[in-house]
Amino acid sequence: MTQTPLERLQEMRADSLVGGGPKRIEAQHAKGKLTARERVALLLDEGSFSEIDRFVTHRCHDFGMEQQKILGDGVVTGHGLIEGRPVFVFSQDFTVFGGSLSETHAEKICKVMDMSLKTGVPLIGLNDSGGARIQEGVKSLGGYAEIFWRNTQASGVVPQISGILGPCAGGAVYSPAITDFICMVENSSYMHITGPDVVKTVTHEEVTSEDLGGAELHASKSGVAHFTSPDDQNCLALIRRLFGYLPLNSAEGPPFMPTDDPLDRMDERLDTIVPEDPSKPYDMHEVIQLVVDEESFLEVHASYASNIIVGFARIGGYVIGIVANNPAVLAGCLDIDASIKGARFIRFCDAFNIPLVTFEDVPGFLPGTSQEHRGIILHGAKLLYAYCEATVPKLTVITRKAYGGAYDVMASKHVRADLNLAWPNAQIAVMGASGAARIIHRREIQSADDPAAVEAQRTKEYEETFNNPYMAAARGFVDDVIEAHRTRPALIRGLELYRTKVERRPARKHGNIPL
Repeated sequence: MTQTPLERLQEMRADSLVGGGPKRIEAQHAKGKLTARERVALLLDEGSFSEIDRFVTHRCHDFGMEQQKILGDGVVTGHGLIEGRPVFVFSQDFTVFGGSLSETHAEKICKVMDMSLKTGVPLIGLNDSGGARIQEGVKSLGGYAEIFWRNTQASGVVPQISGILGPCAGGAVYSPAITDFICMVENSSYMHITGPDVVKTVTHEEVTSEDLGGAELHASKSGVAHFTSPDDQNCLALIRRLFGYLPLNSAEGPPFMPTDDPLDRMDERLDTIVPEDPSKPYDMHEVIQLVVDEESFLEVHASYASNIIVGFARIGGYVIGIVANNPAVLAGCLDIDASIKGARFIRFCDAFNIPLVTFEDVPGFLPGTSQEHRGIILHGAKLLYAYCEATVPKLTVITRKAYGGAYDVMASKHVRADLNLAWPNAQIAVMGASGAARIIHRREIQSADDPAAVEAQRTKEYEETFNNPYMAAARGFVDDVIEAHRTRPALIRGLELYRTKVERRPARKHGNIPL
């Protein structure tokens, strides 16, 4: 019996939903992984997904591939809503040719990327692929390059988020690497340029995919992954939460969310959170949590370069980007990894109109031959460049130490921060008092009958003269010295004031950040 056009449409739609078939779907579930369509359904608001190109098939006729055509060709593409806000999405289907990228697979992804850029709507990519489809040779490689080009064109125009929910190897890793945020699933996803077999052949190292490029490694050592999640469901929920802090594009501001947290809330715990002994650590996370809207802080790169904290929060309902030294790790010193981490986050916030709030307690850059030989000068300059380049509102709170060049770098007035506040125990100086006293009064101390007593006296004098916020305040480098418990309302007032800030820079093609 001949099918009617409607019956054929219904049959083809049904076929497109099963991907590689029940057995491969069962195998995917056996690994603790969701299918491409299940992931899209969890990521987007219920019933909001509109699919594009569900009937696309590959064009390969070599190696018997013409006998193996599956609707969709291994990737689900389309658009939908997250909390009512639009987003484009692609989700690779590992049940179809291992999610491998063919010419048409790439074309599907490129189509939603073009639509994302054209409409000013963010793009989320869910990666689960064995890599290039080797049966198609250079056509597959060309598809990757087309994707990379579009990632670059969209950078700084629309937010791009990558979920890594399975393998992502070889050339495939460069697309997520160009995007703004990467979330990996623990124990079931990995990213690496060359696999364990190639590594063994070239370097004779025995290594697994997990040890070579697993989620934990990229979250803590390489810094490639911004977030990790225990499973697909949590990864998708995290991406939904992250999306809630971001504007749709660079021409808009981030979404406002009303809060029940009082705008004038003053928490007296802040007055005692910093130890009296300047050498004792404390956790800057506690300061952040007491200042921002309740339960609103989403940390980025939490396991990487923990001496600096970056993340999104809301204060008075408005989204802010937070950069903070953490005295609980390496005394809050800036090192290579922290500089790179901070610079990347600052540049994202500036690109997407997210005001920056800096909590500063920094004794300087981390000393040592390792840091110098690996280029702390170059990498530290990235953080400085990012702060100088940023034109969004920049507010700084000095909670304790602000020493040396690190004081300049961390959103000081001199790099055009808009509002600089200091707590009463802040120490703004070239270096710590004891080190300064030993240098300034070296001869006197060395020739004294009691060098320790002279050093202690000179150290005390230096502390009284310089290790306070008032010399900086006298020159306008600090706008106000406030009690710590007044920080939240002071920042909210500052953000209200500088929300309409306009800052123009010299016309140029682009700057040359020290990469």
